[in-house]
Amino acid sequence: MADGPPTMGVEEEFLLVNPRTGHASPCAEPVLARYRHHGPLPDGVRVHRELRLTQIEAATGVCTTAGELRRHLTTARRVLAGAAAAEDCALLATGTPVGPGPATAPPAAEGRYAEIDAAYGAVVADYEACGCHVHVGVPDPDTAVAVVNHLGRWLPTLLALSANAPFDHGRDTGYHSWRMVLQSRFPGSGIAPHLAGHAEYRRAVETLVDCGALVDPDQTFWLARPSGRFPTVEFRVADTALTVDHAVLQALLSRALVQRALADLAAGREAEPVSPQVAAAAVWAAARHGLAGELVDVAGQRRRPAWSLVEDLLAHVRDQLGESGDLAEVEALLAAVRADGTGSVRQREVAGRGTAAAVRWLTAQTVPPRHGTLRTG
Repeated sequence: MADGPPTMGVEEEFLLVNPRTGHASPCAEPVLARYRHHGPLPDGVRVHRELRLTQIEAATGVCTTAGELRRHLTTARRVLAGAAAAEDCALLATGTPVGPGPATAPPAAEGRYAEIDAAYGAVVADYEACGCHVHVGVPDPDTAVAVVNHLGRWLPTLLALSANAPFDHGRDTGYHSWRMVLQSRFPGSGIAPHLAGHAEYRRAVETLVDCGALVDPDQTFWLARPSGRFPTVEFRVADTALTVDHAVLQALLSRALVQRALADLAAGREAEPVSPQVAAAAVWAAARHGLAGELVDVAGQRRRPAWSLVEDLLAHVRDQLGESGDLAEVEALLAAVRADGTGSVRQREVAGRGTAAAVRWLTAQTVPPRHGTLRTG
């Protein structure tokens, strides 16, 4: 980190569906068994199953540049899509299912997943929500907690930018991120409380475990948190990105927010605690409206046009994006979202064509074309 901007990595969760009916398809295990036959993955990229066998996850390696991250994301999506197609499945980058649930009941969960099912019951029984998780490197656990304190006011804006979950098993919910509504049903969800250091963070998590709200200390539902596995801050706020471009945008903004927080901490500027109720209102508004209306300014405790908060976010991290060489990339990606709409907006535009057509469109959006030139950052 001393020689440049922090490292970053992205975990992407995808849905697996029948390409003709849109039914969720529990084919994760056979896809995992054959993905290696569909091309090599960059060093450090990993794929594994998720809570449901109708989901699968790809995690990039540790990346230092936007170009490297884009290559990891693109290759993983192509490889998984090829393996899924060989099992008569489609790989979809959507936060919630556009079609109905599995045509037949999937097998019972095992191991830790069975513990989660037992703990949360019906709340998790049909939970097929998919997120885009961004990891950004930090020097130590105490710094991770201090950085998280600085992030709370910006997380709803990141959610609105990522909105890609308008449907719930074929039903238009009226929300832009139904995934966030589903996630809010779990105890301890939303923006993390303001904590003094890693010892206090650890005590807070252990208390939730002792209260039966969490299965184990690795299972907090906060939208940004110190990672329990890596020396990183983990952003868990975004819906799975419709495209690689959208995933790169989330990663670069997240990294810049960490850089800005580190600069503020180095200058002795600690974060001001945010109101838990205002923070909850801001997350809800982002899930409900996306970028299509007004959001809640957490710091100002009032409603404002969504894009004015995006502009505030960009101004907040402009220097950091300039230092990492990512400013032009982020400005171009934001301009594209403003022109074309978020994933939720674009999904609604094709919904009237029927489930099968929507699945074909989502499949095409999920997997980058092999022709043409990719952005390299």
